[in-house]
Amino acid sequence: MTKKTKLYSAKTFSIAPMLDWTDRHCRFLHRLLTRHTLLYTEMVVADAAIHGKRERLLGFSVQEHPVALQLGGSDPAKLAEAAKIGESYGYDEINLNVGCPSDRVQSGAFGACLMLTPQLVADCVAAMKQAVKIPVTVKCRIGVDDQDPEAALSALARMVIAQGADALWVHARKAWLQGLSPKENRDIPPLDYERVYRLKQDYPQHFIGINGGITSMEAAAGHLQHTNGAMMGRTAYHTPMILRDADRLIYGDETAPLPMETVLDAMCDYADRHIAEGGRLAHITRHMVGLFQGQAGSRRWRQILSTDATRNDADSKTIRKAYQVMCDTAAEVEENNTIRAEQAAQ
Repeated sequence: MTKKTKLYSAKTFSIAPMLDWTDRHCRFLHRLLTRHTLLYTEMVVADAAIHGKRERLLGFSVQEHPVALQLGGSDPAKLAEAAKIGESYGYDEINLNVGCPSDRVQSGAFGACLMLTPQLVADCVAAMKQAVKIPVTVKCRIGVDDQDPEAALSALARMVIAQGADALWVHARKAWLQGLSPKENRDIPPLDYERVYRLKQDYPQHFIGINGGITSMEAAAGHLQHTNGAMMGRTAYHTPMILRDADRLIYGDETAPLPMETVLDAMCDYADRHIAEGGRLAHITRHMVGLFQGQAGSRRWRQILSTDATRNDADSKTIRKAYQVMCDTAAEVEENNTIRAEQAAQ
């Protein structure tokens, strides 16, 4: 089975590329929680991939597969070169960012700005397709500023699909380049899922994925009744335990998720290797703070990871301590609840 077939012939669930969040340490954790979910890097600017410290920017663990590299840029030649570099590192897909509205991206005239120049996006896709053998995909918005989402999204889709884009992931919101911050652009523009559904109806033979406001696996499965892919962002990051249901609900894999003790053992081993190479524990534990969100004792887990793990000499023992304290706290809460219930029954 080819990588393209594996990624884009069946229903696909993915975790969105998120700046400052979906780094290699985050993705290693997510892969322990779900075997099949497609993972994405943070956006890497094409110039950085070409001229920057490649191992730091592009290196990843083999366990992360399937994993896609998202590139930012608007120069077809540079994007083609960066795509070739990404392919040489072993990524399963190259994705072009046509949706980020940050000031840094706007100053470079790429990201969501590219919604205004669909022919340039198509030229970028064509150049990358010629440069690599792996899938080349696009992640976009339904429009920007005063654009009509019907016309803007249709124009972009038509042009990039004509140039061979293997998938189009659509964040079902406009981006307002003036007047809204990047954070506000994730929440304030209204979601328009129906617009993405109509796009899929226009392109029944092509992969169309949806992103934006998806906060549960059940919601993701619902979108997959209308699209080929569902992409989850902040919910997956802040409450990663939700990913343990992805393989069963999305992919029909009834294999039991890894026990959490096994996940934590793997993260401890990973952390110690990272520290031995000159890294710090906090580089890893910052992605684990929300792991037990909503469970008894999770507040103590968060407290320890947010304080002890930031110390220069912290190692994996801090993770084990946080988990033990959380379990002890949860047991104490359960015991107190039992006592109160017994007293109330007397």
